[in-house]
Amino acid sequence: MRCAPRACTPTTSTGGYDGSQAEKIRILNADGTLLATPGQPHADLIPSLLALSDVMATGWHAAVSADVQPGSSVVVVGDGAVGLSGVLAAAPLGATTIIAMSRHASRQQVAKDFGATHVVAERGDEGLAQVRELTDGVGADSVLECVGTEDARAQAVAYARPGGMIGPVGVPHGDLPTDQIFWANKGVRCGPAPVRAYLPHLLDLVLRREIDPGRVFDVTLPLADVAEAYAAMDERRAIKVLLQP
Repeated sequence: MRCAPRACTPTTSTGGYDGSQAEKIRILNADGTLLATPGQPHADLIPSLLALSDVMATGWHAAVSADVQPGSSVVVVGDGAVGLSGVLAAAPLGATTIIAMSRHASRQQVAKDFGATHVVAERGDEGLAQVRELTDGVGADSVLECVGTEDARAQAVAYARPGGMIGPVGVPHGDLPTDQIFWANKGVRCGPAPVRAYLPHLLDLVLRREIDPGRVFDVTLPLADVAEAYAAMDERRAIKVLLQP
């Protein structure tokens, strides 16, 4: 079993596939992107190992970018697989107040299981009021923005305290409210996750069973049903779908 931050592309040997040849897997930059596990992992760890190659490392990057520190307060905007992974990342990094913004009961439960100390379903002024009530009236030290929409980014900026740090990892759509950031001395650090850099530490946490990011896979489907998998995630019928051959 190997964790890879890049997609695997099935290919066949020269001359085509006639049924008697073993299928090959081509992985771009394999020498630098693959990380071997120490032996064959237990079957129950496979979902968590798969999560490391994408959503867990991205959620971890959001927490690192938002400068989550021991004793800090954290708000996570977004309750998809990346946002829930951000919740899971906040606790090992030392956060003591972890607020998950979620409207979906099943995702709220996963957030709590991952370490969320509070769940806020409201948005707008009411959601902001609840966040401030939970953070001594000033807002969160760190905010993880795991959606990417303009509205989500505006919420993230509002939830951060003056001098706080925001870690957006959602693919950006729209602008950041720069005036609010500037006049309140809020910081923003964002970008795609350097997955390979985080893999050794995250792999160790999974193998020691200190984190279980595979919980984000709440539906399993055969590979032939990949279109249904995307539809289920788009329609919020699934957090993340695990595909099997």
